[in-house]
Amino acid sequence: MAFCQQYGLRIPILQAPMAGSCPVNLAVAVADAGGMGAMGALMSSPDAMAKWAAEFRSRSLGPFQLNLWIAEPGAPARDFAAEQRVREFLSSWGPAVLSRPGEAAADPAETAGIRLPDFEKQCDGLIAIRPTVVSSIMGLYSSQFVAKLKEHGIAWFACATTLAEAREAERAGADAIVAQGYEAGGHRGSFDQAAAERQCVGLFALLPRLADKLSVPIIAAGGIAEGRGIAAALTLGASAVQIGTAFLRCPEAGTHAAWADALADLEPEATTMTRAFTGRLGRSIETDYVRAANSPDAPRPAPYPVQLDLTAAMRQTGLDRKDIHRMQLWAGQSAAFASRASAGDFVRRVWDQAEALLP
Repeated sequence: MAFCQQYGLRIPILQAPMAGSCPVNLAVAVADAGGMGAMGALMSSPDAMAKWAAEFRSRSLGPFQLNLWIAEPGAPARDFAAEQRVREFLSSWGPAVLSRPGEAAADPAETAGIRLPDFEKQCDGLIAIRPTVVSSIMGLYSSQFVAKLKEHGIAWFACATTLAEAREAERAGADAIVAQGYEAGGHRGSFDQAAAERQCVGLFALLPRLADKLSVPIIAAGGIAEGRGIAAALTLGASAVQIGTAFLRCPEAGTHAAWADALADLEPEATTMTRAFTGRLGRSIETDYVRAANSPDAPRPAPYPVQLDLTAAMRQTGLDRKDIHRMQLWAGQSAAFASRASAGDFVRRVWDQAEALLP
């Protein structure tokens, strides 16, 4: 209750900031039901972030968070021979992926065909927008930016996948820790991307460990999609939960129909970890492409964001043809609990379920 009062919530449920899957309609529905809306702003310009926030505020008085991936300095190391092997592999799954003239002299801001937004300008945009919460994943904001957040009264929630990461975030000034379990759909929040596979800890092993060691609130994320999971997370020491995949079938999410249908009755073991879409580790549905790309004889994915660019044509073909085996289908292990209920009804229902189980 103290956490809810501090952040203007009636229900301790946060919408996960899923980049590309956080339309204003969904955030408003969650916030108006008593939770916190969200936008994953990874690929958004400052203007796009401001437009999203303005529309949200025009429709809801509720709280919301804006999330960024922490940018890595410089351009990724390129291995053009290895990238060619990836191109040849992808030719079986979509249009031919041609190399671009001058790729070897890649600009850090523009790797292959992907131009990433300017991270510093995005951070300036966050300060100008002044959301309830700014959150981070895959690292920590600089001390200078954290000081700006605190100066402007903006809370910082830091995603962590281990106790060591959580402690580092707490020391850096995070107001709360989003404890991301191995069950979560989408990208892993590991600070060290090279260690992401080794740092796959289940949420209910991670939560009590963090609760015993941290002094800031903990938000549980990963595999939570119904009331029993919420009650268990709060019992294990969380102050709130963050839900992502379970919202993807709600009408407000606007999820591609083929993706939404693929989530129905999806078993936990039908999802898997892969770097095959972006070069960074994430949990998706184990489609034919993912299974092939994860096989030992497949070429190793290129680093982010090169792999993201290399797979762009295949992913677009999948969307156009409604072919799930060529689409990027992020999904957590509790995807089967996602339903076509409105987001507001879902939030209220699962909280009612949780309250009935809590003392």
